[in-house]
Amino acid sequence: MDADAERTEEYRKWKEGDTKSEERETYTEQTIPYNANGGRPAHIMSFTDAVTNVLINNYVGFKGRASRSEYWWFLLFALLISFITIIIDIVLFGPEFVEEFGYGGVSIVATLAMTLPSIALTVRRIHDFGQSGWLFLVTIIPILGSVALFVFGILEGQDHPNQYGNVPTNTLEHDGNMHTNY
Repeated sequence: MDADAERTEEYRKWKEGDTKSEERETYTEQTIPYNANGGRPAHIMSFTDAVTNVLINNYVGFKGRASRSEYWWFLLFALLISFITIIIDIVLFGPEFVEEFGYGGVSIVATLAMTLPSIALTVRRIHDFGQSGWLFLVTIIPILGSVALFVFGILEGQDHPNQYGNVPTNTLEHDGNMHTNY
């Protein structure tokens, strides 16, 4: 059974109330810790795991769900990259060029490289609280779009599997071992 079919089956079971005391998912013989108050993970995703998950594992992955910590850590990473590339542009092209055009070549390349992963992450974040990724289109509305992005980032996701997948685990597998950064 492929991953999509497993997610669909788990969602169907949850919808029908067929969630008997089954064990939580186990990966590489290690149990992922869950919060006692519900199905949300007991820890946040680390900065490096968030960046790795977005840029390597889900570069343009619009399926699945993303936790709040993954979303905010990646947003911080994108902001840091923006500052660094602007400084590089000022050094390479001069402050007058960057001031006149707003961006230099390095910033443009970095922005283009980060656009699709940022959109995909936001769509997965919207999926986490059970809404369609098409809700992302509200971000094109001036002012309301910025407010919507902030709200998407702070809303807590559903504590059970939904039609978009399982609850984010906030862990990545490194060398066959689960790594969690509390």
